Amino acid sequence: MIPASGTDINSCIPIPAGYYSNQSSLQSPPPPQQWEDEWGAIATDFAHSSAGASVNQMNRDAAEQSAIANCQSNGGSICKVELWYLNQCAAMAVSDTGHNAKAGATAEAADQAAMKVCLEAGDTNCRIYYSACSLPRRIQ
Repeated sequence: MIPASGTDINSCIPIPAGYYSNQSSLQSPPPPQQWEDEWGAIATDFAHSSAGASVNQMNRDAAEQSAIANCQSNGGSICKVELWYLNQCAAMAVSDTGHNAKAGATAEAADQAAMKVCLEAGDTNCRIYYSACSLPRRIQ
């Protein structure tokens, strides 16, 4: 306790944090945030009308392998990775004559980018076939 000053009443108050050697009341800063990367991929075999995707994988290789396996389980035989992405979102637009995959910071941005390519190519019946995100995951 220390004497309170500035009043007409004699009193004492608790020692403020950091005053003299009273450090017990000081709060330590919160630990820094730590994030883990998340990967995703899209694979296709449009000769067999097959596509596959993966999300929230630990690395690029795992994302690509998972997307290829998913494509093969959907009937593809020669599945190839169209797009891999890290801590982002991805979308695939399809039309009567083609397809394309694009990534973006948000699902909406990826959808818009894929649709833009489809429409600029003059394709008809453009639509989003697939859209997903693999965003970083907070681990601390």
